[in-house]
Amino acid sequence: MLNIPRNKLLVPRKLFFTKGVGSHKYELRSFELALRDAGIEKCNLVQVSSILPPGCQTISRNEGLKELIPGMLTFCVMARCSSDEPHRLIAASIGAAIPADTNAHGYLSEHHAFGETEKTAGEYSEDLAAAMLASTLGIEFDEDKSWDENKEEYMIGTDKVVRATNITQSTVISASGDYSTVIAVAVFIF
Repeated sequence: MLNIPRNKLLVPRKLFFTKGVGSHKYELRSFELALRDAGIEKCNLVQVSSILPPGCQTISRNEGLKELIPGMLTFCVMARCSSDEPHRLIAASIGAAIPADTNAHGYLSEHHAFGETEKTAGEYSEDLAAAMLASTLGIEFDEDKSWDENKEEYMIGTDKVVRATNITQSTVISASGDYSTVIAVAVFIF
């Protein structure tokens, strides 16, 4: 590790999850309305990949939104899905694999889908996050064998306990054929 104080590095200290849905005759406007529904429309969003830093505290959406300033560069992991096909079910989900060891990094996954319920998309994004975390650690992983239904956690390898969670948004496209966009977002706070 570098000998630079953590507060001098661009490492998020907090994270919150949010989601939104928007509908409009234009796709871009439906996306903007989804951002508004999620409460992050006034930020300049910078999409990043999927590492959850060690010690990054998960806070509530309300707490997180209070820390945002209009126009600020806001780093996030975002899943997004849009369609104008009438009666089409769409979903966007962020899955999180959060190690019990706060000194270890976690993983965030993005999943967007057509025809999946919120439950199915959410469970898939959790499995994906846990599998990708295991991969970054060089550990073989089987989602089905590693999941403890009673404890609602994964066991990665022989000693790594990982809690899984997700935020998922779905919608069904209206009969009018307007665009709908769903988003699920993990927003980093510095």
